[in-house]
Amino acid sequence: MKIFSKNITLLLLLFIALGIWFFTKNNHDTKKIKEKILTTASESQITSLDPVQIPDLVSIREVAKVYEGLVEYHYLKRPYELIPNLAEAMPTISKNGLVYTFKIKQGVMFQDDACFPNGKGRELTAEDFVYSLKRVADPKIQAPYFSLIAEKIQGLDTWRKNQSKTAQTDYTIDVTGLQALDRYTLQVTLTNPFYQLLYIVAMPTCYAVPQEAVNHYGLEFVNHPVGTGPFVLEAYTPQANKLTYRKNPNFREKFFPSEAADQYKHMLADAGKKLPLVDKITTYILPEEQPRWLKFKKGEFDVVDISRDNIALEVIRNKTLVPELIEKGMALFIEPEATTHYFAINNSDTLFKKNVKLRQAMSLAFNGKKYNQLFHNSTGVLAQSTIAPGLAGYDANYVNPYLIYDIEKAKQYLEEAGYPGGKGLPEITLDVKNTTDENQKGEFFKKCMATIGIKIKIIQNIYPELIKKMYTKATMLHLIRWVADYPDAETFLSLFYLDNLGIGEYYNNPTYNTAYKKTESMPDSPTRTMLYEQLNKIAAENVPAIYIVHPQHICPYQGWLKNYVWFAFDYGSEQYFNIDLDKKQLLLSR
Repeated sequence: MKIFSKNITLLLLLFIALGIWFFTKNNHDTKKIKEKILTTASESQITSLDPVQIPDLVSIREVAKVYEGLVEYHYLKRPYELIPNLAEAMPTISKNGLVYTFKIKQGVMFQDDACFPNGKGRELTAEDFVYSLKRVADPKIQAPYFSLIAEKIQGLDTWRKNQSKTAQTDYTIDVTGLQALDRYTLQVTLTNPFYQLLYIVAMPTCYAVPQEAVNHYGLEFVNHPVGTGPFVLEAYTPQANKLTYRKNPNFREKFFPSEAADQYKHMLADAGKKLPLVDKITTYILPEEQPRWLKFKKGEFDVVDISRDNIALEVIRNKTLVPELIEKGMALFIEPEATTHYFAINNSDTLFKKNVKLRQAMSLAFNGKKYNQLFHNSTGVLAQSTIAPGLAGYDANYVNPYLIYDIEKAKQYLEEAGYPGGKGLPEITLDVKNTTDENQKGEFFKKCMATIGIKIKIIQNIYPELIKKMYTKATMLHLIRWVADYPDAETFLSLFYLDNLGIGEYYNNPTYNTAYKKTESMPDSPTRTMLYEQLNKIAAENVPAIYIVHPQHICPYQGWLKNYVWFAFDYGSEQYFNIDLDKKQLLLSR
């Protein structure tokens, strides 16, 4: 009888424990269902949240959650198509190609913020774009992307020059090429036809910023974004390891698209739904790939970028996920990137400036095929030049004579450069980000150069410091990737133009400069494409950089994440993402 009672007691305790577990689990799941929270990871520290001060893609993606521009790329159409965003329609353009007139949407509100009277956001006007475009040219800000509009807008460069002589920038002084004709009409007048203008105004550097916020926050404005976009930054400090965004309660009527390219038509289930589709975004700053990957596997991140990580070697087989991950309900997004990875050479450095033979020798000594195998699982396209595949001017048949791995020829060129066997050549520094992945890539480059007698010293930097060094000529070499700013080869070719400091190349070739200048006033045409091809070869054969690879973009994502698309110009794409909470609950309970 005692044994029987004891068993009954144990059974009762077991049922009670199971009941508590079931209640707790269901209660936990109920809490999850209340909000759609998108959780992502940033691979680098954020350099700024001010649209005109962002020099890197990581910061651009954060800025684009809060701010918006006149036009944007259709999320699901391919080839890429620009569509109105804060503009009512695409601009009217004068017959001579100089005057662009934009009508601004009425009723668009800046988010509520302490910078406004009573903390209530005000309506966006054409004057906000006049102000914001002047900020790009403000000499006291030194915006990284000013070169994109330099000498393009009537009166803007003169205004910039005059403001460089004053203690404080005066934004009330008129610029003839930037006019608010009325409350909702913006007119931009160019000095010469410039067919990339609409691409430029689609970039975050030209997004609308309210002057009240800049004045109110002062130097802290870089950490206090105030925009019209789908999300509002709820919490962030530069020292923190995460950013938290909430759905903007004042966001205008904007809806999920009803058209898509064939490969994305399965995403049209959300067509017509009001954006954004998630309630909250949490972005963690995790530079190291291993912690990002482990958290993703545990279901803590909705998507993780492994395009540049050694993790890709473990999870991808023949461009599909390994069976273990498929069983967990994970999916894979993989598409070619409009990106070029390369070792940038500071051509203003006295060692490299006039010694093309030295640059060529280093390029010949670099084993790009082995690099692609080790760090990209041989999925990337070996770069022969700066232009990425898929853009006019890219020649798939072109073979760069200085990227044919040839140690003997590299030694010969190094001798002709005046440094036989590396004798007399000072140690060359290579700056990289302070991550395991980047350090390994630096070590690989170091070994390649050692085969011909060149000594390389690797310097690791936190990302904001590396960016700063690039823009102040403080590196000799650095490892970098350039992601297209817009779908035109000019975004790559501009890196080597005299007036564009790029990201540390500081290359100056008169023949290249003259040819490049011609392309700026040419519409898309076979003639312009031929000129792009010529520019590409001039730069490639003079080796202002050592080109590496055009990678695939590889992103595993959780099965509950809907509408995930990545492309180089997907600024603000998180507003289109959706989360299937029922599926999330099911997959996490496995």
